[in-house]
Amino acid sequence: MKTDQRRGIVAGGNWIIDHVKMIDKYPDQDTLASILGQSRGTGGSPYNVLVDLAKMKAPFPLAGVGLVGDDEDGRWIVADCADLGIDMSQVRPTTAAGTSYTDVMTVRENGRRTFFHSRGANSLLDESDFKLEACTARILHLGYLLLLDRMDTIGAGGTTGASRMLRRARALGLKTSVDVVSEHGDRFPAVVTPALPHTDYLIVNELEASKSTGIAVQRDGALDFALVVRAAARLLELGVNEWVVVHAPEGALARHRDGTIHVHGSVAMPPGRVAGTAGAGDAFAAGVLLGLHEGWPMPECLKMGACAAATSLTHPTCTGGMRPAAECLAFGADLGFRPPPAA
Repeated sequence: MKTDQRRGIVAGGNWIIDHVKMIDKYPDQDTLASILGQSRGTGGSPYNVLVDLAKMKAPFPLAGVGLVGDDEDGRWIVADCADLGIDMSQVRPTTAAGTSYTDVMTVRENGRRTFFHSRGANSLLDESDFKLEACTARILHLGYLLLLDRMDTIGAGGTTGASRMLRRARALGLKTSVDVVSEHGDRFPAVVTPALPHTDYLIVNELEASKSTGIAVQRDGALDFALVVRAAARLLELGVNEWVVVHAPEGALARHRDGTIHVHGSVAMPPGRVAGTAGAGDAFAAGVLLGLHEGWPMPECLKMGACAAATSLTHPTCTGGMRPAAECLAFGADLGFRPPPAA
């Protein structure tokens, strides 16, 4: 099926339950912090992105691919998405592992969070779990590289399960979108690089762009968007086919293979309005993907991403604060935007 005959977004990868705990401070080793409140929420790239798109009232079909445990958390994920109209027929329960979960420790004063993660069923996800031949979606979104054990495994010729699956998706006529987890380690080049020639849209944060290219994007402790431009150019040289989009607290930059560059400032969120930063990157990705699917100009995609990310900050869970797209845009317009970063 040709790309222009396709409609919808299918997202696969990490399906996670976040157990969010609001704490008074992040403790030093061997000391105590108090839990002030707790909640259960969505976690993982496909779960967050699809729920955000559903709450944004995306006018196209949504579907998931992945593995969950045959347990309460797994059933909660499937039921939650089904209630939002997301097709979960390719999210399969397994008895081989429990549903992946993350304990998210969020400091109430500043919204900063720390993650304690159990890989669970996501570690068993394989390229064969992506049944794409009958898929009619326009965009396949995969996340997160570096957090999918089998999909990240490097095989013959330096390929990975993710790179082979993405190549198959593009051959079938889907556009492909990829996100990466923020990991402190040296696996980025080996795991991320093989996927890039089979990626149409790479949507990452500034740390992930830096780790994937070896280009430090900070100068004197501050983000330097001229260096972000260089990192984006390097990612295109490594194979990304259309757009590299890099987001940061200061704003976002998109660079096309033809050299076109767009920047957009983030929403000027008052600190008191930030309930938690978990999920903001996925909300940004959801906003950009909404625009890409609908054929919007990239500046409008970046604006939608910025407004969706800001809206997500109003709730401690990843997707609890999301609203319809028009309300996200109005929220951003009401607070205003930071000046676009100099690129």
